[in-house]
Amino acid sequence: MSTQSLASALSDGWVVAQRNVIKIKRVPDILVFVLISPIMFVLLFAYVFGGAIDVPGNVDYKEFLVPGIFAQTVVFGATFTGYGLADDMQKGIIDRFRSLPMSRSAVLVGRTTSDVVYNVISLVIMALTGLLVGWRIREGIADALLGFVLLLVFAYAISWIMAYVGLIVPSVEVVNNASFVVIMPLTFVSNAFVPTESFSGPLQTFVEWNPVSTVTQACRELFGNTAAGVPVPDSWAMQNPVVYSLLWAAAIVAVFAPLSVRQYRLSTSK
Repeated sequence: MSTQSLASALSDGWVVAQRNVIKIKRVPDILVFVLISPIMFVLLFAYVFGGAIDVPGNVDYKEFLVPGIFAQTVVFGATFTGYGLADDMQKGIIDRFRSLPMSRSAVLVGRTTSDVVYNVISLVIMALTGLLVGWRIREGIADALLGFVLLLVFAYAISWIMAYVGLIVPSVEVVNNASFVVIMPLTFVSNAFVPTESFSGPLQTFVEWNPVSTVTQACRELFGNTAAGVPVPDSWAMQNPVVYSLLWAAAIVAVFAPLSVRQYRLSTSK
């Protein structure tokens, strides 16, 4: 892609992103229901299951839990990309975009960018909820901001996977089902809700190398929600969670951004 084409894609993509963000005001119930789910998870695990889950190092379970809920929330929030693209395809919005003098990549760039805004709103609401139930940031502001940036970067990468899914499936309902099948195991077979030590054998190995686990671990460390002296798993991923998570994010974008652009061109050329 030439410099001029890239500039055009970014400029047109920003216009599309603004259109998608404005839609939040017009259809606020979508965001409301998405936010209710993570809040319910916090309350459910913190007050119903929290007493039955032991965290090494006498870490308060609520502080252990909230970074995991953050990771789960932004990953599920990335499904907005697939949902939005499938919805626009069904309603003929994409056909209208085709008639405009705009970059072919702009729709995807705008869609994935606007979903960062969705995730920022989600994180703000979740942080406030976490503070209300007892979660605290124990490290400096700079480390905490880095933790939130890492969450957004990882969510942005996942949104490109969802963009590809939204372009290859026939309906919004299928996007939801396909996303659930992939995302649910990644978030629940991780250290988001229970310590890694709770798993055994091959399952523990999967948890240690699961990028959702490393994003969660990185956030716990950056927020200061870990205890000194607690041994870190032997896996390189868990010992270097920030680097490992960023490598995953870069690899996902490198693979799925070109695939999504190619699929978009195929889908809109019919």
